[in-house]
Parts: sequence; structure tokens; C-alpha cells
Amino acid sequence: MLEEVLERCESTSATILSGLCLITSFFWSEQLPIDPAWLSVAISGAPIIYWGVHQLFFGEGISRITSSLLITTAMIAAIAIGDLFAAGEVAFIMALGEKLEHLTVDRAKRGLENLIGLSPTTGRLITSNGDEIIPIDRIKIGDVLRVLPGETIPIDGVIIDGRTSIDQSIMTGESLPIDKTVGDEVFGGTINRFGSIDIRAEKVGEDSSLQKLIRLVQAAENKKAPLQRIADVWASRLVPIAMLIAIATYFLTGDVVRAVTVLVVFCPCALVLATPTAVMAAIGQATKHGVIIKSGEALETMSKVDVIAFDKTGTLTHGTLKVSDVIPFGSMSTEEILLKAAALESKSEHPLGRAIVKAVEKKLPSTTDFEMSAGRGIAATVDGRKYFVGSEKFLFENGIDVGENEKLSELRGQGKALVLLGDEKKLLGAIGLSDVIRAESPEIISELRTLGTRAVMLTGDNRRTADHFARSVGIDDVHSELLPEEKMSSIEKIRAEGSVVCMIGDGVNDAPALKTADVGIAPGAMGSDIAVDAADIALMTDDLSRLPYLKRLANATRKTIFFSISLSMAINFVAIILSVEGMLTPTTGALVHNLGSCFVVMIAAMLYDRDFDRKAATIDHKPLTATNA
Repeated sequence: MLEEVLERCESTSATILSGLCLITSFFWSEQLPIDPAWLSVAISGAPIIYWGVHQLFFGEGISRITSSLLITTAMIAAIAIGDLFAAGEVAFIMALGEKLEHLTVDRAKRGLENLIGLSPTTGRLITSNGDEIIPIDRIKIGDVLRVLPGETIPIDGVIIDGRTSIDQSIMTGESLPIDKTVGDEVFGGTINRFGSIDIRAEKVGEDSSLQKLIRLVQAAENKKAPLQRIADVWASRLVPIAMLIAIATYFLTGDVVRAVTVLVVFCPCALVLATPTAVMAAIGQATKHGVIIKSGEALETMSKVDVIAFDKTGTLTHGTLKVSDVIPFGSMSTEEILLKAAALESKSEHPLGRAIVKAVEKKLPSTTDFEMSAGRGIAATVDGRKYFVGSEKFLFENGIDVGENEKLSELRGQGKALVLLGDEKKLLGAIGLSDVIRAESPEIISELRTLGTRAVMLTGDNRRTADHFARSVGIDDVHSELLPEEKMSSIEKIRAEGSVVCMIGDGVNDAPALKTADVGIAPGAMGSDIAVDAADIALMTDDLSRLPYLKRLANATRKTIFFSISLSMAINFVAIILSVEGMLTPTTGALVHNLGSCFVVMIAAMLYDRDFDRKAATIDHKPLTATNA
């Protein structure tokens, strides 16, 4: 019953009513039989009094003393000497601050539900009577399951028959599907992109990789404790000081009004307003620039970030394959090699094949005698001549010895996928495919460095690919071939070294790392729903140039908050002196000290229209050098 009443008193409509009563009291209290300020005290003051007293009796250590306790003392003192307006005003300002603060910390919690939604619910069990679709909870270790093209693999297992390509980006974030054959391991939740395969169940139920991923997100979410409110931190120091000064004032002057006035002007109204108003203005500013900040805590923490960990695929790169190189090894031109390879790949559903076909703008010649080896290559006849396109192993099996080739080794060293073209006699050419680096990525890394932030790459890609892309964008610290839990461990290790870490990733596999980092950022336009929901901040577009902007905004917001707090404390200090001298009453004291609240709101509002896009913005941190990087 009590909790329901307090909840209603803290509602928006109740706060508005409290403010209207306060205005009525200021202008017409003498004309009314009952001062409306009583209603303001009852509505806005009840929750403050309850939490102040509750924490005093049930809190631990210094946490017993809160801003609510100081305000409760001032309200009771003001009522005791008959100044209802001062009591109602202090209660209303604090209630308004609480309301503004609550508006900034409403965070989305849907990510875990979406992740659980990826879990397959059925599997295709092979029995003596054929295939049978059964619930996933009936699958046992050792069962043999068939997975058709396009289906999600239900459990962790080993391929015992067939070849295919598996999209396992959910687990590793790799942009390229991985070719799999007999004896290779597959993970539950990944997608079979090509051929039909039979797998033997190795891990089922809670032991599967996807379920472990879900538990990682849950555990990481539970580790994130909210920051202690700055008003309560200060209150633990202010309350004893306020009490001592008020008592000293009474004994030295014998005037109880002066003592009450000291308590009123000591109330941390501006202190409570400083953080939420600045954060709201910054969040509004960020929204205009395509950045969704889910909480004030995330914005505050972002100002302290000194390490930003990037996933590669879909963040620093576009996450889509494109033909990057066409190398002839004979008389055929690059255009002919691409055309012949595209003709063979035109009937293929393999991602590499689709990328090759997409790169050709001309009409493709027709093929005959089409033969496909799932996950390995294609043989077909074009214009009366038989060609083979696929992996080096596929060409070797068809009598074409690639041998040692410097150009192919160079492409592999750059982390590129290779598709080879040959005829019945020799190797004719090679096509290199690669994810494409975003044009702005190198500049963003450089700009973040000038803001005192070190960049790290955490990726599931192989080492050569990761190293190549890292060098291209200017990142020196690279961690490759990481599974989700290893990304999370890398974040924890960096944090243990004393750094404040921001993680940027767009894949489902990045969700645990996003939750583990001090701040998680996901590109909303291109990122998975789970990554976006797991993150503290989401980018509405794939424009990573928002990152330096966000860092500047966070730095400026933190400086604004501390400036506002300093200003409000200075005003309160002057008001205390005037109160001791008897130049202020509780009512005028409340008005004077609440000038600080007005200044705080105006200063915070200036954040909304400031330009944080310019690269010449003021920097709070020294640039990293070779010695301190």
C-alpha cells in the first residue's frame, strides 16, 4: 500500500500538480483558507522523507546519509517555523530533479530475449524409417541429424557425411562462410549455407555453444553495477557540515530562523539537477546526430574511456565481399578470367560465387556439363572448353597443379579469399575477394588517437586477415581468431590493467563483449538486433565518424556537470554566509540558492546546440605518443 502511494507521488502528473500548488501558494496563499504549499510538501516531500528515513535506519555505513536526509531535515525545520513555501519549494525542486534523472536512465532489456529467439527448436533426426523432425530437447548425444541447405544447425556436432559452407558469424563474426567437410566441427545456431550434411550430436541442451553464448550475456549483464548517484556522494559530506553550521548559527545568534535558513540553502537542488539536465541535453544533441545513448551512465563512462576495442567485420569494414584482384597466369585477360569464372559460378549459391557474378556487368555465356562439388568448386563447359573454378585443392584433384606461386601467397598474406580458374591443362588465373575497409576507418582511428584513446582490434577472423586490416586502418594491437568468450576475456584483461574500455561490434557474437565492456556501442543500421540491444549506445547509421563526435560530446558533458556542481556549491556558500548574517529568510534563501538550479539548467541547455563535429574541438586528453601508447 505504502509503495503504491509513493509511486503515485513520484509520477509525472503528481510532480506537475505539486508545481502548480507551489505557484498558487506564492501568489495567493493569504487569500486561501489552506496554504497549497501543504499539498506540495505532501506530494513531493513524502517520497523524500520516506527514503531519507529508510536509508538512515537500514543503510550501511556512510550510505545512511543521503541527500534525501538533508532535504527532509530542511523541510521539517521550515515547517516548524511556519515557512511552508520554502519547504514545498525544496521538495518540488528535488522531485523535479529525480524525474529528469529517471528520464535519462530507461534502458532497453530486449537483447537477451532476441538471443534466446535464435535457438533452434527442432532438429531433423535420421532414423531407420527416414528423417523425423523432433523437438530439440529430445536430441541426445550420439544422435545423427541431417541439416539441409538454409537450415540452422540445431546442436554442436561433427560432420560425418557431406560437404558444405557454414555461416558461423553468430559465433566468430567472420564475414566469410567456412567450408566444412567430414570430420569438421559445427556449432548450434550457425547456418548451413550450401550442401546437405549429416552430423553426429556432440553437445546438446545447455552445453551447446549458443546456450553458452546466452549465459555469457546474462552473466555480463549482472556484472554491470550502476554508478552511485553523485548527489548522495556529496550528501554524505554536506549533511554533517550543514547540521554543524545550523547548530552553530543558532547558538551564536539565538535566531532559529537563521539556522533553518542555513539548512534550506544547503539543500542540493542544483547538485541533483546538474547531472540529469546535462545528460538530457547531451542525449538530445546526440539523437540529432544519429547516436542513441541509452543511459546517462553510459555517457558519463564514455568520457573516461581510454581504450576502444573494435570488431573488424561490419564496423571497420563494410562486411560484404567484393572482388579485389583478378590475376591472369596465361594469355587470358583479366576480363576474360572474371567472365569465365562468373559463368561457372552463375548457378552456384556460394557467397564467393555470388560476389564474382555480381562483379561482372556483361551478359554471361551459357554453360553445359555443369558439375558442382559442394564447398570445393565447379566444373563446366563454356564455348566448347571445359573449365574448373574453386579452391586450390579442387583444381589439384582435377589434374591442375598450382605449385608455389608468389602472387597467390601475397594475396593469402593480405587475408583475401582465393578462387582459382583453370582448364584441363593448367591454371589460368586467380580471383581475390575481400571485405572492404570503410574509407573513413583510418581517419577515425587517427582522430580517436588525438583524443587520447587507444584502438584495439578483437576479431574472430584468422591472424593474417586481421593483421592486414589492422595495418590498413592504423591499429597496432590485434587479437585474432577469438570466440565470444575470448573476446570477453580480452576486454576483462584490458580493464584489469586499469583502462576504461569501450567495445564496438555489430554481430551477435559481440554481445557478451559489449556487455562486459564499460561502454558498448553497436552500429544500429548494420548491426544485429541483439548487438544493438546489448550495447549502451547505438549508431543509427553506419557512419563511424560519429565515434570521435561522441567522445567529444561525452568529454564536454562531464566538464559541464562538474562546472555546474562547482557553480551551485559556490552559490550555496555565498547563501550560507548571507543566512548566518540574517540577510536571508528560509523563503528568500530558497529562491537565492535555487538561482543555482536555473544556472545549471541554462548551462546544460547550451550543450544541445554546441558543435562537436568540428575536428578542432577542445581536447581534454593529451595525444597518445609512441611512448605512452
